[in-house]
Amino acid sequence: QESMHAYAANVYTTVIEELMKGKQRKFIAVEQEFFRLWWDAVATDTQKQQVHQLLQEGRLEFVIGGQVMHDEAVTLIDDQILQLTEGHGFLYETFGFRPQFSWHVDPFGASATTPTLFALAGFNAHLISRIDYDLKADMQKNKKLQFVWQGSPSLLERQEIFTHVMDQYSYCTPSQLPFSNRSGFFWNGLATFPDPPKDGVYPNMSLPVTDANLHLYAQTMVANIKERAAWFRTGDVLWPWGCDKQFFNASVQYSNMDLLVDYINKHSGEFGVTVQYATVSDYFQAVYSRNLTWETRDSQDFLPYSTEPFQAWTGFYTSRSTLKGIARRASSLLYAGESFFTQYVRKHPEGSICKCKALKQLQSLRWAVSEVQHHDGITGTESPKVKDMYTNNLMYGMFNVKKLMASIIFDINNAKKNGEVYSSVYTKDSGKPDVDQYVVVYNPLAWNVTTFVTVSVSNEAVSVYDELGRSVPAQVQSSVESQSTYDLYILVAISGLSYRRYSIKPLNGKQSAFIGRSIKYERRDLTRAHQQGQQLFPVVNNCYQIVFDQNTNLMHSITGRETNQTVQFTQEFLEYHVNGDTKKGPISDNYLFAPNASSVPVSKAVGLEVMSGSLMTEIRQYFYSNVTSQDYIYAVYTRLYSVPEGYDGKLLCHRIEQEYSVGPLELNREAVLRTSTNLNTGQLLYTDNNGYQMQKRPFKVYVNNTVARNYYPMVQTAYIEDDATRLMLLAERAHGVSSQGNGQVEVMLHRRLWNNLEWDLNNNLTLNDSSVVRPVIWLILGTKAVTNTLYRTSGLELEHRPVVMFGELSGDKPKLSRRLQQNSIHDSPVTVPPNLHLQTLSIPGWKYSSNHAEQVGSIHMGKQKQGDADFSRVLLRIRHLYEVGEDPVLSQPVMVDLKTLLKGMGSVTAVEERSLTGTWDVNTLERWKWKTAQHPGKRFFNSTEASEDYIVTVHPKEIRTFFVYFQV
Repeated sequence: QESMHAYAANVYTTVIEELMKGKQRKFIAVEQEFFRLWWDAVATDTQKQQVHQLLQEGRLEFVIGGQVMHDEAVTLIDDQILQLTEGHGFLYETFGFRPQFSWHVDPFGASATTPTLFALAGFNAHLISRIDYDLKADMQKNKKLQFVWQGSPSLLERQEIFTHVMDQYSYCTPSQLPFSNRSGFFWNGLATFPDPPKDGVYPNMSLPVTDANLHLYAQTMVANIKERAAWFRTGDVLWPWGCDKQFFNASVQYSNMDLLVDYINKHSGEFGVTVQYATVSDYFQAVYSRNLTWETRDSQDFLPYSTEPFQAWTGFYTSRSTLKGIARRASSLLYAGESFFTQYVRKHPEGSICKCKALKQLQSLRWAVSEVQHHDGITGTESPKVKDMYTNNLMYGMFNVKKLMASIIFDINNAKKNGEVYSSVYTKDSGKPDVDQYVVVYNPLAWNVTTFVTVSVSNEAVSVYDELGRSVPAQVQSSVESQSTYDLYILVAISGLSYRRYSIKPLNGKQSAFIGRSIKYERRDLTRAHQQGQQLFPVVNNCYQIVFDQNTNLMHSITGRETNQTVQFTQEFLEYHVNGDTKKGPISDNYLFAPNASSVPVSKAVGLEVMSGSLMTEIRQYFYSNVTSQDYIYAVYTRLYSVPEGYDGKLLCHRIEQEYSVGPLELNREAVLRTSTNLNTGQLLYTDNNGYQMQKRPFKVYVNNTVARNYYPMVQTAYIEDDATRLMLLAERAHGVSSQGNGQVEVMLHRRLWNNLEWDLNNNLTLNDSSVVRPVIWLILGTKAVTNTLYRTSGLELEHRPVVMFGELSGDKPKLSRRLQQNSIHDSPVTVPPNLHLQTLSIPGWKYSSNHAEQVGSIHMGKQKQGDADFSRVLLRIRHLYEVGEDPVLSQPVMVDLKTLLKGMGSVTAVEERSLTGTWDVNTLERWKWKTAQHPGKRFFNSTEASEDYIVTVHPKEIRTFFVYFQV
């Protein structure tokens, strides 16, 4: 909002005005969040007409077209797709416009997922800029900044995309003028905050173009164009004109540039250059028409990113961990809310909930989750004020969706409208003590899920029953968080996209929940531990034996019970001490990680408490700076689950759940958890790109900054392995991760920094984050074959834990039980095989026609549909989780009968296969095919085979998108 006031609204207002004044003028725009704010709140009817005209003439072009330009390192694929879909839906509904080029100039490093997503969205070319400085210099010298990128090793040329890497000047115009000490080309100056200057005079306005300096200006521009031309294979040079926060006074920009463009073209013989205003589409069209044969790049990404020897941009993988956690929780709640609402609309057409209001509630969270994917959002590279805005928008959206889900449950069950339902998403909220409570638990995944949900209770004497009054396995124990409450773990088994109700009653002599018993061990002094022998004790379930050493209170080893393989296994917290004074050397900040030495162990003493019960053992370790310290800064809660007969406990049994408590840190400390094993890994690490595909990360030695340049983002998954055994880490938020030694993996959990770099101080970017963070990581240890079958489904089970909603049962039991019983148990669940993921089931609400000619026609006639959203169109996405050849069974293609899959929601009458963001019919989508050595012919790409009779074959790593219509 502040940016809109200070400059952004003026960008659109003045650019539209100036484009109308000269047919040769052009402009590209990216982020729909700003454009939509202008369109809805600022633009006049005349300006709106002009935008329509300029888009039709190709003089205004939207590139990327998502809500934001998303970060590539720490975002989840689902959220990237969401924010693209959100922007594309608006552009298509409003203008019939579909972006076909990217402009990913600012994210800090490039993921290999992005080219695949842009190809699936129908793009013809992809453009990036920020890659390692030494790699860029090498590619530039050898004219290799352009290539055809096969981002997915399984999809290969079907979803490859031509990619352009910007040269060393990146996306801003070089502003030095050899003939003046003033800058050039930024004639409108710099934007001022919070208000535009009253007199219209901005700071740093560039030297205007005059008769006296016109020739010198032209020489400067031509020299830069020619320098760049030497780095590319064709005679077409993309010369970006602009930068951050530019064009808020487009009149002075274009009037100066017009003079230059005209002058150079009049003297093109002398200069050897002609110049034209262009869009990204114009540039790629020119390169494409040269018909050259291009090199292909495989699925290797461009991470991490360094700008100079001591500037590794690997700190932001962890910065503002709390925001990263909330953003993912919000995304997961949105995912659950979408499918819950979609089923409600389909199954309860007579329901009393206002659908338009419900859609607005979902949209508030769609917007919040979309905007935080920005490359200065979830990255943690914003000022505290902006971080608070993201957080508030996410919390508000989550509140709306929780309220919607609770009201749907009430409506379905005709419960008393004044009965209390409040809802919580895996936070340990509690109801009122000593009242019969019930919890409604919704499983948002399209598989049967067996897991534990946690509820806070005030008394350890409780029983848990299901809808039919049967006793449910549960365990209650003293809470980690508070002295006065207890954690109740309830074992739930729920089929796909379904919910169950459980009642929690104070004990009345009948069977109770198991009670977890505590054993506290003496605090151990680590500095003395080596003087004593080991005192080992095991904690066991059906899959693992974890051994602890009582002399240190640390983990000692883990044995896989299926293979009897024992792996030495120790964990410790360390801190990197970093410099904050620019006079003393490289600094760490929100973006950069610059350790000035090896990490240092933080604790000299460890306390231990073991809570053991029939369903779960929880090992609580507390790390103190010394034996006499009062307070701990670090804690680990490790949970091992035992599943009773009659439940499918495979995934539960195989996960070692760890929750960490880290902070508040001292200033200029970066906290890591290092896990050391005797696996002979050769320091090879694997980490994921955006929860979509894995990347191999061999340890590389550099002259400078080796520690920081070997940090990689873990969005959902990382692992190390030797020939026999793999250790898998699954995360519910992004972290930096590295292997700094053989058999080791370390995860950066938290950072607290302060520095005196002027730019950071001016923008309040010093990351003085005094919070306590509570991330969760699941560990899986086993053979490659076993971990392969577990980690994809487990990662999604961690991402999409069941949603828990609470209510009370008053004395006169509401008529809840009978109706609920039928709804939850007898409904037909939505289930896909374990190698597929139902990635989206939602009602987007867009009113556009899925017939392109019809949509464009109605816009030109000014007859776009007004009024209510469209509730008849359901958006469905199915993703194959495995790569080709990754697993003998799970890597096979899967046939899905969409009619059968969705039969619980009604009778499917039509299915249309669409591009990733829904705006293209895949049968009419023809992307440019760039010539490569493998494919010397130049042709258009058509997409996958059409679905006959509602049966679709999903191949490895495919993401298939459909519009589904049901019988009314």
